[in-house]
Amino acid sequence: MTDLVRNACSFLFVPATQPDRLPKALASGADMVIADWEDAVAPADKERARSALAGAVAALDGARRARLLVRINAEGTPWFATDLQALQQLMAQGLAGAVVPKAESAQTLQAVARAAGPQAALLPLVESVAGLYAVDVLAAAPQVARLAFGHLDFQVDAGMACGPDEAELLPMRMAVVLAARRAGMAAPLDGVTVDTRNPERMASDAERARRMGFGGKLCIHPAQVPVLHAAFDPGEAAVAHARRVQQAMQEAGGGVCVLDGRMVDAPVLAQARQTLERHAHAQRRSA
Repeated sequence: MTDLVRNACSFLFVPATQPDRLPKALASGADMVIADWEDAVAPADKERARSALAGAVAALDGARRARLLVRINAEGTPWFATDLQALQQLMAQGLAGAVVPKAESAQTLQAVARAAGPQAALLPLVESVAGLYAVDVLAAAPQVARLAFGHLDFQVDAGMACGPDEAELLPMRMAVVLAARRAGMAAPLDGVTVDTRNPERMASDAERARRMGFGGKLCIHPAQVPVLHAAFDPGEAAVAHARRVQQAMQEAGGGVCVLDGRMVDAPVLAQARQTLERHAHAQRRSA
């Protein structure tokens, strides 16, 4: 299950209070689905969200349960302890793991890991200044499969007022990407695009995420999923060029060579391999 989480590109949120949406989300083409107990659920509906999700999970087969995560409520809220109890029961049924909001310490992740069990993948959300300060600690915690950047909550916590292009958040996004790389883990996930009726904005946000080194993105509407995949899945021209780079390096015996007037060396070959890996994942998704 952890491998599924590490290789996934698209993570689609579904409110746990609307269990009828869960099968639809799993059929949307999203790599992973996140049933939400946190922001999408009003305080008065927290218990209903837990019971609704338990009932919905019972109706799923093992393959779909393995593509399902649950976002619990943050430590320090009145619902955290009860969420951990419910999480333990869900994980026993074969869910992939838990998304941990407002993560700021290894101790919090350790508590979630104990409740979820050793097979559960954890995805801490970096959503605060304290979380960003502790990002290397979060990345190194046991069972953490991916980091994710919650840019909306981060702006509130930091008192920021970002422009439409969110240029002010570029250093924070890069900090999360570099922390994942230092930890030797899969590339992190960028935050959601809130405008669900603007595929151009989704495409622009996804392209920025890919260029910065993110490995995927959180989504809040099924229509965002194919737009995200189009941004991350390499096109035919890119795949063909990557294969030509590999062939050129093989013919050169692994040394530096020239292809189409451009130098090809080890970093270029590594980029070609990354392109072909993304292409292979896209092929598996569409199979």
